[in-house]
Amino acid sequence: MMKKAELVFVSPPAAGHFISAVEFAKRLIHTDDRFSVTILQMSLSLGPHRDIYNKSLLDSETRLHVVDLPPVVEPPPAHHFLKCKEHYALLLIESYIPHVKDAITHLISDPHSPPLAGLVLDFFCLPMIDVANQLGLPSYLYLTSGAGFLGLKLHLPTRHAQIGTEFEDSDPDLDLPSFVNPVPVRVLPEAVSNKHGGYATYIKLAQRFRDVKGIIVNTFAELEPYAIESFADGETPPVYTVGPVLDLGGQAHPGSDRIERDKVMEWLDAQPETSVAFLCFGSMGSFGAPQVREIALGLERSGRRFLWALRLPGPDGKLGGAPDRTKLTETLPEGFLDRIGERGMICGWAPQMEVLAHKSIGGFLSHCGWNSILESLWNGVPTATWPMYAEQQLNAFRLVKELGLAVEMRLDYRQQEGDVVKAEEIEGAVRGVMEDHSMVRKKVKEIGEMSRRAVMDDGSSTKALRRLIADIQSY
Repeated sequence: MMKKAELVFVSPPAAGHFISAVEFAKRLIHTDDRFSVTILQMSLSLGPHRDIYNKSLLDSETRLHVVDLPPVVEPPPAHHFLKCKEHYALLLIESYIPHVKDAITHLISDPHSPPLAGLVLDFFCLPMIDVANQLGLPSYLYLTSGAGFLGLKLHLPTRHAQIGTEFEDSDPDLDLPSFVNPVPVRVLPEAVSNKHGGYATYIKLAQRFRDVKGIIVNTFAELEPYAIESFADGETPPVYTVGPVLDLGGQAHPGSDRIERDKVMEWLDAQPETSVAFLCFGSMGSFGAPQVREIALGLERSGRRFLWALRLPGPDGKLGGAPDRTKLTETLPEGFLDRIGERGMICGWAPQMEVLAHKSIGGFLSHCGWNSILESLWNGVPTATWPMYAEQQLNAFRLVKELGLAVEMRLDYRQQEGDVVKAEEIEGAVRGVMEDHSMVRKKVKEIGEMSRRAVMDDGSSTKALRRLIADIQSY
């Protein structure tokens, strides 16, 4: 029988990645009490809630430790961030390699620390495989996205060997083994078309996917069976589908404005069942005034009740918090707030998981981040697609065209292009996603029940996690 062992998680300083990694670490140590986990945290603010979240973790989980790495002396120049966020992220993470190696070396030499069983790396942190190899440790990839995105990453080195240049929008649709349908280039992550380091970053990372001992994916077998079967090709490391990995308790935002949260929940309590459309676009989602006005007009014309988490860019370009009534009045169509009255509520932040679980919510207009998709499915709430950045367009395409689990509004919208979606389109999306007896709603309810069963004791994801644990023990 294996003695106690420790795993080291390395995650980038981005909320969606970090929180998912923490929740998976908790799932793992609760499944097998011989494991403990140390999470190495890079020093870049995830927002005001991060430190509180970490403290609450340390208070409640005795076998989960968060180690703050010292900041790097020379972070990458800011101009890289402006040209390509993915390239900047990789440069930043690579600059942390010496700190990561020092921290792991310290754990190895600590007589009070259990033996290290391996590194669990986010895909942006795959350069740390070299650290693991130097220290004689196995590496595992933890992918916060789904199996469709994994299929793209596994295919990119093959395409690169044949073509060797960035994608162009005019390129023919891509045949990916993990997709039933050919995939239009316009729904691929924008980075693969970026000539300022984005494409090179994606290729560099993709070339390391098969260098790990196993790939852990935040999905479940019942959601993406076709993609998962495509990985049994004799070349791909074992794939463990352990999802949905969700922050069910809302611990990630314990310090959020309690007053605003209570206002939101009280308003929802007063609404009829499945009557409210929820609009929320993630931690990076904001719109300029012209788009805000079109959303408002679309909501008004739809005639539906709505909860709208609206974040306006501040004067410095950074996201602001809750917009006050004066700012709203200046931005929204004249008289909008008076005409809407109690039919709608606008807030700056909403506890997304708690909102989606509320009986009054009937539909979700979303940016299609993978965490948001899993949360909406878990709660049986259909989504209308409005992807913004990263792999969200691919997620939207997958939900609509491959899985039939969402209402199509846009599949290839790109936030940075400044395209304004008109009120008529938004009205149609709200009406479509709120339709009572649609096939999408029926399928989402069914897959939602499957997602809950997957993480039960005898569920597919729990079985996959136990296989992973057995494989880590036998290494």
